[in-house]
Amino acid sequence: MVHPRAKLTLLGRLLLVRRIEEEGWAASCAAEAVGVARATAYKWVRRYRANGFDGLRDRSSRPRRSPRALTATQVDRILQLRRDLKHGPHRLAPSLGHPRSTVYAVLRRHGCSRLRDFDRPTALPIRYVRERPGELLHVDVKKLGRIPPGGGHRMVGPAQGRKNRCAAGYDYLHVAVDDASRVAFVQVLPNEQALTSASFLIAAAGYFAAHGVRIERVLTDQGVPYRRSRIFPATVAELGARHCMTRPYRPQTNGKAERFIRTLVEEWAYSKLYPSNQARLDALTGWLEFYNCRRPHTGLRGKPPLAILVSNVRGNYT
Repeated sequence: MVHPRAKLTLLGRLLLVRRIEEEGWAASCAAEAVGVARATAYKWVRRYRANGFDGLRDRSSRPRRSPRALTATQVDRILQLRRDLKHGPHRLAPSLGHPRSTVYAVLRRHGCSRLRDFDRPTALPIRYVRERPGELLHVDVKKLGRIPPGGGHRMVGPAQGRKNRCAAGYDYLHVAVDDASRVAFVQVLPNEQALTSASFLIAAAGYFAAHGVRIERVLTDQGVPYRRSRIFPATVAELGARHCMTRPYRPQTNGKAERFIRTLVEEWAYSKLYPSNQARLDALTGWLEFYNCRRPHTGLRGKPPLAILVSNVRGNYT
């Protein structure tokens, strides 16, 4: 892989070498033509003569010897204390006798740098991604306080905001997130009762069906609308899917919905001051379209969710 700031790609190096070796260009002229130094041209010619085309590839910058590197026993000790104590580098470093930066580097290299990626009681990593869209749909509800008439405390100040808040109430954001592609479907509904939740599930299934996806499993928490009502499980069964529920007090299991709600709140609900609750609701459609179609997702290697969904539905699994 060529360094991102390198002036010459693999084919550019080959062109440089061929001009010197086969076409008889002077090294200084060939180097000037591609915008590199003469010493760089000589370097690639020397490597080409020694190893052929493979000599033009980038070499690893890793040193041959690292006498101060941690031993396998020391690395295992850091990881073991991380699992047992669940402390960060600032608290682990003094007891281990290593710099905080060294401890953090070990944790990051082994995928242990964030505690939220682990189940706290068992310290087991929470990492799973379904292979195809529709295989698992995460469903959850976010209770969001409405912006009162006249504006909330962020707009008009604490004193007036408390007076306005009395008649505000709540909006209930019902969200459905596909596990494989992270495509999200959201509806703002007046409550989180079983009938409302079942209606939302039908609408979500219709949304994904329009993209060629059939829902196979629905994952929810142990909330009353999902656990105690017969309406929601019956709706899941009518869709030809299976209802799965998280373990009690384990929201990490439904982590993709939880993480999407956090993103939704940070980037839409509280991202700016809205003059009214309706203005905030009107902005939801545009933000959701941006999230699904254009916003790069770190868990998808920088691609937007809908691009992954469409690619998988067409059989181009990524």
